Amino acid sequence: MRTKVTLLLALIAYMVPVMSQVTEPEAALRTQKIDTIEGWKKGAVIGINLAQTSLTNWSAGGQNSVAVGGVVSLIANYAINKSVWDNSLDIGYGLMRQGKGTDFIKTDDKIDLLSKYGQKAGKGWYYSALLNFKTQMTVGKDYNSADTATISNFLAPAYLLGAVGMDYKPNAYFSAFIAPLTGKLTVVNDQNLADAGAFGVDPAVYDGNNILLEHGAKSKSEFGAYLRAIYSKNDFKQELLKDVAFTTKIDLFTNYLKDPQRIDVSWETQIALKVNKYITVNINTHLLYDYDIKIKKDENNNNIIEPGEIKDRIQFKEILAVGFSYKF
Repeated sequence: MRTKVTLLLALIAYMVPVMSQVTEPEAALRTQKIDTIEGWKKGAVIGINLAQTSLTNWSAGGQNSVAVGGVVSLIANYAINKSVWDNSLDIGYGLMRQGKGTDFIKTDDKIDLLSKYGQKAGKGWYYSALLNFKTQMTVGKDYNSADTATISNFLAPAYLLGAVGMDYKPNAYFSAFIAPLTGKLTVVNDQNLADAGAFGVDPAVYDGNNILLEHGAKSKSEFGAYLRAIYSKNDFKQELLKDVAFTTKIDLFTNYLKDPQRIDVSWETQIALKVNKYITVNINTHLLYDYDIKIKKDENNNNIIEPGEIKDRIQFKEILAVGFSYKF
């Protein structure tokens, strides 16, 4: 068995408070295979980001800071005859502290477990079923509010999605899973958040004197259609792109039972550039939209909240990291 462990040391402090996100185990970026037996391909990637700034009598000003992030990505894919079975687990976590006497704040937190089974139906087509579970590990706070209110927690939310459909794989780079029969369960296992109706669950019921009559629901079920498309390539022939690895993935879901015109969107893109043997550049973006997630408007992060501006919004995260890598 051969083990490869990748340690990433960030070179630019402000670029890495949020750790680099590994998007999809099926991505060709994950070439580290730790074991192969008949029918199975298994692999793992472990990454750590560290950043630290210390200032003493520094006339230009600034703040001390320290940041750490880590990612564990595991894959176990099986293919034999006409059967394929892909499994992956992504775990990520990041913390940052800025200034003296301040607490660490969370910059990333995810658990993403995926299993997809397919049986070949024809050229490039597979009858397929998919199961996906997502949640986080620890409490999430709104650091833009004065009281740093809790806005998420372990299993709050958690998403369980099961889908049956067809998977189209015309080549090694592209896959489109189309599922007209999809069930989605949203769990909010935090009663305070459930009472507030967070993440689309039914909120608590109160009487005219604001006395609680019924707690909010801790779950919500949806039934609809699902599309998951992935394009991944790291063997470009062009001289300009030969050291570039590119992966983009989009997930779309619509609920047949309520407002089917409102489509949940999750779109992730990762570009990895190998400058030389030791230096790498990674660009990651993640766009999210879910009508059931309501967000306050915060203009320029100045805590200027406009009354009545709690609504569904497009969420976007971008990470640029320049790093040093060494494999052994």
